[in-house]
Amino acid sequence: MLLNPDFGLVFWTTITFLLLVWVLGKFAWKPILQSIEKRNEEIAQALATAEKIKQEMAQMQVEKEKFLEQARAERDQIIEEARKMSKKLIEDANEKAKAEAQRIIDSAYESIENQKKEIATELKNEVALIALQIAEKIVEEHFKDNDKQKELAYKIAENFKIN
Repeated sequence: MLLNPDFGLVFWTTITFLLLVWVLGKFAWKPILQSIEKRNEEIAQALATAEKIKQEMAQMQVEKEKFLEQARAERDQIIEEARKMSKKLIEDANEKAKAEAQRIIDSAYESIENQKKEIATELKNEVALIALQIAEKIVEEHFKDNDKQKELAYKIAENFKIN
């Protein structure tokens, strides 16, 4: 009997099949197809977003490299400026130290010269005082009597009149 189907069995099987196809088409296939279509759209959007993110990451990597290069250049420039400033400060300090040393040396020479002059003046005064004391003793010894003193006084007075 299974090998010889009856018309009624074929008819009802076909009706049932068509009915099943219609019910599935009306209630199941549209939502399934919509769900598949929606899922395909979401996957496409996710792929597009992933590609966009990948491009942005590549761009960010390029920008990062540029930024790092710029930072290195600025660092090198700052270091070079610091070296130059340090060198200039050292040179300025050396110049100031040399100027101060020269000022101290000049001051010492001036002080020594002043002391020399003072000592020379004191020495001259001492020598003059000693010479006067010696002369006074000699004159006193030589002119013990009044006549010789008067005679010397007249000679000195005449010399002043002549000059």
